[in-house]
Amino acid sequence: MRRLSVEPISSAAHLAFVRAQRSVSFLQTPAWGSVKTEWRSESLGWYDGRQLVGTGLVLHRPVPKLDRCTLAYLPEGPVIDWTGDIDRWLDPLAAYLKAHGAFAIRLGPPVCTDLWSAAQVKEGLADPGVRRLTDLPAAWADPVGTRVTGRLRDAGWLPQHPEDGFGVGHPQFKYEIPLAGRPEDDLLTGMNQLWRRNIKKAHKAGVEVRVGGAAGTADSLGPDLKAFHDLYVHTAHRDRFTPRPLRYFETMFAALRAEDPDRITLYLAHHEGDLVAATILVRVGAHAWYAYGASSTEKREVRGSNACQWAMIRDALAAGCDVYDLRGITPTLDADDPHVGLVRFKVGTGGQAVRYAGEWDLPLRPLIYRAFDLYMSRRGR
Repeated sequence: MRRLSVEPISSAAHLAFVRAQRSVSFLQTPAWGSVKTEWRSESLGWYDGRQLVGTGLVLHRPVPKLDRCTLAYLPEGPVIDWTGDIDRWLDPLAAYLKAHGAFAIRLGPPVCTDLWSAAQVKEGLADPGVRRLTDLPAAWADPVGTRVTGRLRDAGWLPQHPEDGFGVGHPQFKYEIPLAGRPEDDLLTGMNQLWRRNIKKAHKAGVEVRVGGAAGTADSLGPDLKAFHDLYVHTAHRDRFTPRPLRYFETMFAALRAEDPDRITLYLAHHEGDLVAATILVRVGAHAWYAYGASSTEKREVRGSNACQWAMIRDALAAGCDVYDLRGITPTLDADDPHVGLVRFKVGTGGQAVRYAGEWDLPLRPLIYRAFDLYMSRRGR
């Protein structure tokens, strides 16, 4: 087996490789580097001889007062063959990044380790003796994910996922709805009674869901994106989280749509002229993500959020997607935990809870890494 080499590649070569894959995280598309403007980004390629066999979007975060020294971050990546000898892939990556000033690498292998069915999660929620997903036996354990996490640990990589599943980057636990080979009726049947009732209630109440912009064109998206953001800020104040600025979403839509017109879509649910919910869907190949959502405190009874979700699920299915990804959950099943409401909401869609390998750090310059870790812990990361 020949040694692989790692070197910079163009955005065009990176995108061509992504398009040839069945599924790649949108965080590993070249356009995502344009969204994360506070980081310096580069596209890297793995070569077997002259053949490009893997890619990675690397986001470089500089150390304060040491601008040439960076944390090299590959969110939900890289896009490589995780089923074999991962040292063959990660060793040349570490050598390249260390030679170019990285003091550490952080990556999130896109491989799952365990999954739990909706029925299991519901049973756990109903059992006061069960406090966490991991208290339940997994319905399925992925040997690839188990092997990857074991090899990373043996090679000196440090896990960054805390007990609640939300670490410094992206969540380790997610909720996903398998779509492949399933008709709409089967998806509805897989939902719980409350979800089915709410989807019907929205329809009966006259909630209308449309795609943002006239025919989804970028030029006319501005007013709809502003309306989404106003509702999103309202949601943030109600639910007590810090909202992103409008400029972030403008950049996100411009960058992702420039890469692929169907990459990102805004959905708006109106009831009698009032905007009651809005959501953002991102799609790469056969994987669709519910990326952002917002809802009005008024008229919650017309269930605009459920209507938006059902529209996105139907569109993902029509586009030939294998999975509809509701993104992160915490693994709590404790009725007293404030995060359990999110679990209850997502489990109502059917689907399954999935644990991924999580994020891992490899210190390349241990002294700087420890100083950076201390700095980040003091500022709350």
